[in-house]
Amino acid sequence: MLQVLFTGTISACFEIINDEPYYAPSAYEIWLNGQHVKDGDTNVFSLFDLTPSTDYSVEVKGKEVRGKVTFRTASESCAVDVREFGAKGDGVTNDTTAIQNAINCLPKGGRLIFPAGTYLTFPLMLKNHIILQFTEGATLLGSVDRESYPIIPGVVKDQDKGKDILIGTFEGLAVPMYQALITAEYARDITIVGPGTVDGNAQNSDFWKNFESFPAARPRLIFLNHCKSVTIHGIHACNSASWQLHPFFSKDLGFYDISVSAPKVSPNTDALDPESCDHVKIVGCKFSVGDDCIAIKSGKIELGQKYNQPADHHMIRNCLMEHGHGAITLGSEIGAGVRHLTVSHCYFRNTDRGLRIKTRRGRGKNSRIDAVLFERIRMEGVLTPFVINMYYNCCDPDRYTEYVYSREELPVDDRTPSLGSFCFSNIECTDAEVAACYIDGLPEMPIEKVEFRKVKVSFAKDAKPGIPAMENFAKERCRLGLYLDHVREVHIEDVSLEGVDGEKLITDHCDEVITEGFV
Repeated sequence: MLQVLFTGTISACFEIINDEPYYAPSAYEIWLNGQHVKDGDTNVFSLFDLTPSTDYSVEVKGKEVRGKVTFRTASESCAVDVREFGAKGDGVTNDTTAIQNAINCLPKGGRLIFPAGTYLTFPLMLKNHIILQFTEGATLLGSVDRESYPIIPGVVKDQDKGKDILIGTFEGLAVPMYQALITAEYARDITIVGPGTVDGNAQNSDFWKNFESFPAARPRLIFLNHCKSVTIHGIHACNSASWQLHPFFSKDLGFYDISVSAPKVSPNTDALDPESCDHVKIVGCKFSVGDDCIAIKSGKIELGQKYNQPADHHMIRNCLMEHGHGAITLGSEIGAGVRHLTVSHCYFRNTDRGLRIKTRRGRGKNSRIDAVLFERIRMEGVLTPFVINMYYNCCDPDRYTEYVYSREELPVDDRTPSLGSFCFSNIECTDAEVAACYIDGLPEMPIEKVEFRKVKVSFAKDAKPGIPAMENFAKERCRLGLYLDHVREVHIEDVSLEGVDGEKLITDHCDEVITEGFV
């Protein structure tokens, strides 16, 4: 079965429906209006350089893949070449003024075209009802001069009503930040489409060096603050100074068939971190970065208590994650919680952790994660496939305090987070090393329910010890089985572990443990 995921004015994205994660059951040909245009092997593919307001027919033909759909591209008001505003695209000329002028002048519903070339630029600000098209061979290249990135405030005051207006943020706090290479503030109806590249160029700057002493938080590559109806399709994003794509308090977002990369050693270069966002779709994407691939967040306790805007209705499907600290992470800045998250048909390779949930005392009573489903996932070479950690000890001044690390039952108060139900289903993990799962709840607030159904984990023969979760006094583990501490309900059904050293199942302080078909 073939379905249309997204239709823009000059591009479209499609998904082949089957049970396999990320890669299609077989290679296939793609036919557009009866002509063979390209080949594919993944469940999601895209077509570019289409004509606006035009009817099309797409068919896939493969040994195990068949499907046909019709669609119509969207309309647009105009299409303008950025070079008409003076942009050179030679990689040397500073094209900032030309590009920003083009954005400012573009009529509502217009498309700004970046032909092949390298457009060196300082930070840019988008507006409503705009399409940016980075064609094949086009690269938007960030300046390496830190002084060219303005510092914008975390909060400004509404002089009429006296209320705070959120402008900048980092790691769950409203703080001053260097402006992102591409920024949209309180905007709507924006499309950024490829197949070109947006390159932060941080490897050639000082953004990855001694950044703790910077006067403001490092810039993102693309920052979307309080935006609505934004689609990013088909681009390659890379080498951001910090988080690459950071939507913040935004709604109705689509990320389709994009790739995001940064060196494995680059600091805090998360691929995609939606924070306090509502209705987010991430489909057919490929991530390989120096930190978490996807980290779903909702601020620290201050933002969580003041705005109580959870991360709600997120769907992640048919994505490939490689070489990150965590493939899919929830937290740790999770002060307003996460709810209604589904992750399916994804493929994780060589990440430190697979499905990673990190929280801690101090995230707050609104910090509740619930209604989370992970299904039909394949992991290869993931050191610890499943981690739920309520003692996360990073990113805060009190990270090493007794309040964070105490194993005693502390009073439940406004600072105490909670975790609800988590279901892990139809998942196969090969060549794990550290632990099959490491789940560590709080004695005063145990995790409510964890289910493993149709899960297989096997360990590498040359497995090396490592730390399964970032917490104080953590012990190295190697080939640890299923470890669960302070969980009210544990359900294990049709689960197999191979290569475990010691007991396959360790449940401490768990009220109810049900196993069926566990080997």
